[in-house]
Order: sequence, then structure tokens, then C-alpha cells
Amino acid sequence: MTNRLDDTLRFHQTALNARAYRQQVIASNIANADTPNFKARDVDFREALTGALGGATRGLPLKTTAQRHIAGAAANPLEASLKYRNEVQGAVDGNTVNMDTERAAFAENSVQYQASVTFINGLLRSMQMAVQGQ
Repeated sequence: MTNRLDDTLRFHQTALNARAYRQQVIASNIANADTPNFKARDVDFREALTGALGGATRGLPLKTTAQRHIAGAAANPLEASLKYRNEVQGAVDGNTVNMDTERAAFAENSVQYQASVTFINGLLRSMQMAVQGQ
């Protein structure tokens, strides 16, 4: 029973971390809307969550030439799912940030983050009631 509870809470914690990371990436896009040659990025949430839960990192493996070399690994498994956005309308300065797209993604991600927090609170409240015998 404890393992199932730990797995459930770990899943939700990982999902919240992925949402928070995506929010940072979108905020960075918005902050760099006027930066020449800035390329907008976004996180594929499904891929990020799958990679973070499985510990899998996508990318090229590093080659070691000696036994004492340290095997390479991504510092943050969520970074493996970071991709460039498709350009909707080209800009003269090479910037690919579309503010309408970024605002919509920011609002959508905020709502989904809040929904996850609400779900976790309900889960913890029901567990507390079960422990107290109510």
C-alpha cells in the first residue's frame, strides 16, 4: 500500500515539476520577444513526463575512451524534451516568438498546473480522512 502511495505522489510531483519547467521556458520566450535571432522553445509535456518518470534521457550518448571516464548524462531529464517552436510568421530580426501563442501556452499551462495542485490536495485530504477514520 505504501509503495502505491509513494508511486502516486512521485508521479504527481514529477508532473508538477514538468509543468513548472515548461512555465519557465514559456516565460523565457516572452522575456526574449524583442531579442534579435531568439528562437522560441517549448517542452513536449508528454515526452518530458515519460522521460522524467523513466529516467530516460533522449540525445546522443557520450563516448568514453578510457575506463575511468565518467559516463555522460543529462543534468535535467526535462531538458531532453525541449524543442524549438515552429515559426508562424517570420520576423525581420530572426526572432520566432509569437506573443499570442506564448500567452495562450502560458495560460493553458497555468490552468493545468493549478488543476494538478488541486487534485493532489484532494488526494491528500482523502488520505488524511482515511487515516483519521472519518
